[in-house]
Amino acid sequence: MLAWLFGIILVVGGGNSRSSQPPGDFIDSTHRESIDTMVNRVLQVDRVIIIGNKVTRNRIITRELSLQPGDTISSIRLAGTLQWDKNKLYNLRLFNTVTVQALELPNNHIDILVEVTERWYIFPSPIFELSDRNFNEWWHNYNHDLSRINYGMRIYKNNFRGRNESLRLTAQFGFVRKFDLQYKIPNLDKKQKQGITFSLDYGSPKNMAYMTLNHKLVFLESKEVVKTSFGAGIGYSYRKSFYETHSLNFGYRQAQVVDTVLMLNPIYYNNKKVTQKFFALSYSFNSEHRDVVLYPLKGYQFTGYISKTGLFSTDDVNQLEVNLTFARHWPLGNGFYLSNFSSAYLSTPKNQPYSVFSALGYRNQLVRGYENYVIEGPQFALNKTTIKKKIFSRTYTMQHMPLEQFSYFPLSIYIKAFADFGYVQNYPYYNEKSLNQLYSDQLLKGGGVGLDIVTLYDLVLRFELTFTQQNTHGGFFFNVKKEF
Repeated sequence: MLAWLFGIILVVGGGNSRSSQPPGDFIDSTHRESIDTMVNRVLQVDRVIIIGNKVTRNRIITRELSLQPGDTISSIRLAGTLQWDKNKLYNLRLFNTVTVQALELPNNHIDILVEVTERWYIFPSPIFELSDRNFNEWWHNYNHDLSRINYGMRIYKNNFRGRNESLRLTAQFGFVRKFDLQYKIPNLDKKQKQGITFSLDYGSPKNMAYMTLNHKLVFLESKEVVKTSFGAGIGYSYRKSFYETHSLNFGYRQAQVVDTVLMLNPIYYNNKKVTQKFFALSYSFNSEHRDVVLYPLKGYQFTGYISKTGLFSTDDVNQLEVNLTFARHWPLGNGFYLSNFSSAYLSTPKNQPYSVFSALGYRNQLVRGYENYVIEGPQFALNKTTIKKKIFSRTYTMQHMPLEQFSYFPLSIYIKAFADFGYVQNYPYYNEKSLNQLYSDQLLKGGGVGLDIVTLYDLVLRFELTFTQQNTHGGFFFNVKKEF
């Protein structure tokens, strides 16, 4: 399958790409001084000069730089170091453009010049979005029912106090009603290695998914509230180096459903109870070595996650989860790129209440072509491969735009082919009841071709035509998230 799809890409994208820029199409290419041609010279940094940051504190920028005043570096390594520093600054998601360059001084001395243009940091964003997992599920499974729309207001304050802190407040109504507040401080200490996050949320929907039939979510809809939930959490992060981050999260959640839910699905909560309360503790590790994390074309990422839900004997859930992922991205030359993603998930014990069921179809982990389905189980494995060709890349600058933060409009277009494989072990309860067995306990295969549009503020639009081994599924799908 992959060989056939690869052939399509070669035919359609065989011409030269319009731009051979690296994945930071959004980032001005680092200006390479004549220093690059100097071999075996030791250069000393005198100053770090930062311009363009009207809101962002200098220390937030210098935290990402490998070179500080007084440091020395070989002239051979300089260009690569500056390129990775530029990527790190852009991945903060604080700037539209980033330029990092060395200014040559006499006697083997240099200055590091960092020039940025800042983004717009306050977004009072109206909520008008689907309540379903993705556009395709809403369109195909629920007949594009407009009553399933959520509306309200979400206010983001990014780069709060100029310290890369973020504040989010959500008031959402419509199909799913919820409210949440999150405050994140990523640079708590002087060395900017420790961070802390506080979160609160409350939900009272009149509609909820209470079970899964034929791998599709079934909803209870009512004129009255069918579920109330409250959650609170605190998280601690430690960024040991530029590329590795450790996170520890502790939270509490309680929820209550109406009696009807237990009548329709006796295992929605444990012991046929209408309430559920538990504490949870989780640890995650992220080793991020990719160029532009919102649409990577080079580098790799490894993540590890382990969570224990139910810390005390009085908790209503007892579950241990482990999830490992690895993504790798290769530039092949002539505008071609190859990406691969693998994920393995394990949950134990296998008998759990339906409210904590998980597997393919959630958290953007799925076999493409099966977007309309949730394939649940205590264990799964997933592998996704994409080959793509850049066919267009250009940056438009609107000189007369009154707001500088929106005067920079990048646009890149890629055509691609992909092949995915997955396997999900079914839950024992489903096997006992002969439920949701169509796609579980077997190898899932999906592939197709598509078009990616990458533009302003890391927006990725994905248009994909997919095929599966059943031949009766797949189809055209639209997504607004990166693949992996």
